[in-house]
Amino acid sequence: MGDSEAAIIRVVDTLAAVNAASWDACANPPGEPYNPFISHAFLSALEESGSATRRTGWLPQHLLLEDGDGQLSGCMPLYLKNHSRGEYVFDHGWANAFENAGGSYYPKLQCSVPFTPATGPRLLAANTPAREAIEDTLIAGAVEVVKRMNVSSLHLTFLPERQWTRLGTIGLLQRTDQQFHWHNRGYDRFEDFLADLSSRKRKMIRKERERARENGIAVEWVTGSDLTEDHWDAFFSFYMDTGARKWGSPYLTREFFSLVGERMAEDTLLVMARRDGRLIAGALNFIGGDALYGRNWGAIEHHPFLHFECCYYQAIEFAIERRLARVEAGAQGEHKLARGYVPSRTYSAHWIANTSFREAVAEYLSRERQYVDRDIAILGEYAPFRHDANKEEHQEDDF
Repeated sequence: MGDSEAAIIRVVDTLAAVNAASWDACANPPGEPYNPFISHAFLSALEESGSATRRTGWLPQHLLLEDGDGQLSGCMPLYLKNHSRGEYVFDHGWANAFENAGGSYYPKLQCSVPFTPATGPRLLAANTPAREAIEDTLIAGAVEVVKRMNVSSLHLTFLPERQWTRLGTIGLLQRTDQQFHWHNRGYDRFEDFLADLSSRKRKMIRKERERARENGIAVEWVTGSDLTEDHWDAFFSFYMDTGARKWGSPYLTREFFSLVGERMAEDTLLVMARRDGRLIAGALNFIGGDALYGRNWGAIEHHPFLHFECCYYQAIEFAIERRLARVEAGAQGEHKLARGYVPSRTYSAHWIANTSFREAVAEYLSRERQYVDRDIAILGEYAPFRHDANKEEHQEDDF
């Protein structure tokens, strides 16, 4: 970073205003595991496709920190929001409480990747000796934006533990939750993973995989240059059918998938199920530097255990083949535990302008963190692995 006195912070309402290479140099600097969701390609696809825009309640307000030479030193993916949908860190109760007390919780500022409950950096800066100073400047700038906009709060969700810890030391409220992740312990084959499981769970998974492929169902991986618009047409039909039944209004537009296929083909994995030559179901994953991220699933035919096969078992096989350290299978789902996905903490940090409300939320979060710790410990006791030592290792948080 250049002369700190000459550094300026700007807010832009579209990622198109930011040079892609400059953004990516902060988001995914050399020497660190690549995270596809904070890339310029992914975030700009959300905006350009109409998925994350003012119309959908995600008004981009990206924070840019530029040095004295006008070079980008740090940035934050930031959105002004008038609702809490598509975030996966639930604050509806906070909103209701604040509004019942006469306040206005919305709009708020959200530092996150829209519709994506996957951990990744939110204060983006190259890994240099100046990184922490840049991160401090970014968060101070974001708090100042909250004050100048006269909005209720700032929320940074699905943070890496390092950033969460640091934000706690400078006064932001700390929240935890848990997801289920699969951890690769150096497996060479899927059978090596099964060998780590109890006999009963091993038999269950084998049976589920056999049942999933009944009725002549074949499963294939599609990635890179093999991805076509026909694949995206099929997957979008799956996504719309399942999404409409699940939550009523799917978030992502058809154009989003085309843009991802155009810009991020090598970072994208479609697991597609085919019966009688016809695509019937699929799971969308994104490939990171050390993790596979499961994102969306859909189907137009429903077969026993096909969801588990496409979303969980195929993801494990792909991670083993690519030597990836883990699979993050998205939010919620205790059924994942029996299939080798174990509880792992997720982290968020919050700044609330109203002092009295901030104190009330801080007290609530203190209790909530204890509940999360307890739940992770209890769930860990039901991990399907054979040996106590394995169980303890799998309970460790991977962030």
